[in-house]
Amino acid sequence: MSDVIGLALPFFGLIFLGYVAGRIWREEEKALAWLNIFVIYFALPALFFQLISKTPIEELANFSFIFATTFATYTAFAFAFVYAVLTGGGRIPEATVQGLVGGYGNVGYMGPPLALVALGPKAAVPAALIFCFDVTLVFTLAPLMMALAGASHQPLRRTLLAIPRKVLLHPFILATIAGVIGAALEVRPPEAVDRLLTLLQNAAAPCALFALGVTVALRPLERVPGELPVLIAIKLILHPILAYLLLTWIGGLDPVWIYTGVLMASLPPAATIYVIATQYRIYVLRGSSAILLGTAASVVTVSLVLYLVSTGALPADPFGR
Repeated sequence: MSDVIGLALPFFGLIFLGYVAGRIWREEEKALAWLNIFVIYFALPALFFQLISKTPIEELANFSFIFATTFATYTAFAFAFVYAVLTGGGRIPEATVQGLVGGYGNVGYMGPPLALVALGPKAAVPAALIFCFDVTLVFTLAPLMMALAGASHQPLRRTLLAIPRKVLLHPFILATIAGVIGAALEVRPPEAVDRLLTLLQNAAAPCALFALGVTVALRPLERVPGELPVLIAIKLILHPILAYLLLTWIGGLDPVWIYTGVLMASLPPAATIYVIATQYRIYVLRGSSAILLGTAASVVTVSLVLYLVSTGALPADPFGR
């Protein structure tokens, strides 16, 4: 338990410090823009590139792992979406955002730093793969569902054409592609560039987690909508269970990859959901409440997953193959 506290306390401590700062210094959210730019366009891309480019190329083509984790995310989304449709009067645009609350975790800001701290450098590649394919899924699913439901401000054809550009030009995915090319060609940057990338890499976790805490603090919490406990339970409990069952059922995976998949699936709803809700002007305040409550609840659930992973209480081969 002391090891788990040693892992979880600094991690959630950074989020808490950001939250406290956001509550004390009530700056407008736009004041956070430069830190977000640094994290999104420089620090985390450097982290992805540095770790992936040094990984043997054969480890990057693990399609069974990609299928299991992406399908787990989609299934959690589907459960939350169906629940929202059945309880919310069949409103597809609102149910889409609610589906994202139940399926799309904070795999960008929280995922890689936590996986690396908890499981070591070997967790970098599976964490990056999960991020890339979850982002591809969400950036494809959300605009498509909104266009089909008539909530988008542009025709379906333009939406379909815009999806590949949004996915491929994301800085994390560009960095991952560059890392894969570097791994394939066994290219190493010059020493000065490597040191710069290492500095950026080391800054990724503290800056990302602090920014996440500030972002959560600035989200208004008017009330707790009745559907949020169910959606958050799908995200924090059902999603990691689905990921674990799929990854262990497939078999043949390194335990670190299995644990990374489960840990990434246990993360709370991503701040990106609020951005999507704001873009379509749907479920905005409730979406922000979901991020705040999900992040708070994840202190318990993610700590539990860390305990199960670090103590070996979560078997990597429960089917005894």
